Amino acid sequence: MSNSNNLNHKTEKNCCQIAINNTNRNGNGNGNGKEPVTEIDLTNNVDKLNIEFSDNVIQKSIELKNKANQYFKKESYLESVNLYSKAIEMYPNDAVYWANRSFANLKLEFFGQSLSDAVKAFQINPKYIKAIYRQACAYIGLSDLKKAVQLFKKVTAAYPNDSDAKNRYLSCKKLVQQQAFCKAMSSDIEVNRTNFKNIEVSASYDGPSFEDDNVTPEFALQLVDYLKNQKLLHKKYVYKIIELSTALFSKQKSLVDVDIPEKGIFNVCGDVHGQFYDLLNIFSQTGYPSNKNAFVIFLMFIYTLFNGDFVDRGSFSIECILILLTFKLCYPDHFFMARDKVFETDNLSRLSLEIGNHETINMNQVYGFDGEVRSKYSSEMIPLFTNLFNQLPLAHVIDKKIFVTHGGLVDRDITLNEIREIKRNCQPIDNTPMCQLLWSDPHELNGCLPSKRGIGVQFGPNITNNFINLNNLDYVIRSHEVKQRGFEEMHNGKCITVFSAPNYCDSMGNMGAYITLTKENTSPTFHVFEAVSHPSVKPMAYANNINQYIMSMFN
Repeated sequence: MSNSNNLNHKTEKNCCQIAINNTNRNGNGNGNGKEPVTEIDLTNNVDKLNIEFSDNVIQKSIELKNKANQYFKKESYLESVNLYSKAIEMYPNDAVYWANRSFANLKLEFFGQSLSDAVKAFQINPKYIKAIYRQACAYIGLSDLKKAVQLFKKVTAAYPNDSDAKNRYLSCKKLVQQQAFCKAMSSDIEVNRTNFKNIEVSASYDGPSFEDDNVTPEFALQLVDYLKNQKLLHKKYVYKIIELSTALFSKQKSLVDVDIPEKGIFNVCGDVHGQFYDLLNIFSQTGYPSNKNAFVIFLMFIYTLFNGDFVDRGSFSIECILILLTFKLCYPDHFFMARDKVFETDNLSRLSLEIGNHETINMNQVYGFDGEVRSKYSSEMIPLFTNLFNQLPLAHVIDKKIFVTHGGLVDRDITLNEIREIKRNCQPIDNTPMCQLLWSDPHELNGCLPSKRGIGVQFGPNITNNFINLNNLDYVIRSHEVKQRGFEEMHNGKCITVFSAPNYCDSMGNMGAYITLTKENTSPTFHVFEAVSHPSVKPMAYANNINQYIMSMFN
């Protein structure tokens, strides 16, 4: 923000500076640190607000806050949250501590916790404008742009001459208007699902092709090489792949049962996030599904499950989803995909695709997949992808013993049969089992707590134990969070996180990982790998310009 008013002060305690550095995002609710975030009992802290504290206690809390600030500058956001939490536990009466922790939680994409901290900062000091600003940023993360606009308006009212505050308010207001317009127009968009049959393929097109519904392994491998060279598959075949895949997934239950074959290998991969060249690196290690020679005979028995978040953030999401869908069509019983988290507003070697939270309308609009489809193909293709993502299953069970879903568990006892029957052909609704399967995260305390993300829940080891005992399972595999080693075991090894996008968003420095299982040994074997080089296209390159600007507010 501009320095022409009292909004900017150099001292941290009095700082109401609204400018936010354009540092890289920390991604899926995790930071550079390895320790769990400290849980703070807010009720106890509220009780402490009326207690007098000694100068010594206050000074120690300031030292903790200053140390947290240093970790924040290093982008070690988990460590900074832990230290801010300790400072708050020691002295909860300083609004700055809460606002600073709100900002750190914002960096971690713990939008719900960020909002809670910002509200507490405002309650302590209603004149602290930064607390209002932090609330607005948290509401952006929670996709509640109308509330964000209302709060930004209050900031500009407090500092009417601050040009940066005004620009942020107007940009957010413009995005609200844009979304309202898109929603109004969406009802008028009718996509002729058979138009692709009449699309002419130019004689100059030099890429792979297939006839009728015959998607072959040869086509799949040709497509890999073609996309690797930054060329685009002709839209006629893209439309056909979407149609065939949608029909295939629509026949499946929301929970799919799969078996590890005798003398076979089963690979489980986590989030890919549009990192196409890292996806190809995974296949270089596991091998491509095939059935044409001795090596292929071995590969026939390699099953792969990709556990959601195929798209968004990375700028090669189209390439990722087309390759995955193509192998699914080639080997429908050997390749699986699972659904990830996808909002409205806006790989097991069988290819199993399971939906993640980024296969939703809101997430696709904010994080780039929507823009990438428009840039590389056309807006007419977007509702077809939306319909496809709605058909992806929510979970898989491997050999009747291993439960795989993108996010985590739900806040009540639920059976596998109940999950099988979830009606998934829609955008997820908050506080439903579908939403919680896509959005929840594990933590170390028993029971369920509200999610720091503001959607889903945090589930403890007793929730995991109850679920696996109720359904006669061995353990749970999920993804959804960046892990520095590429994986993490929690709840006494009963809840495993695997994340397959190394150096996430070209900034995190994390490893990627995938899991292999065999019939003889269903205990997970972890394979860790580093990021590989890719063409010089930055992450989120296709995000809408306004969205990029809004997102930069809390980066």
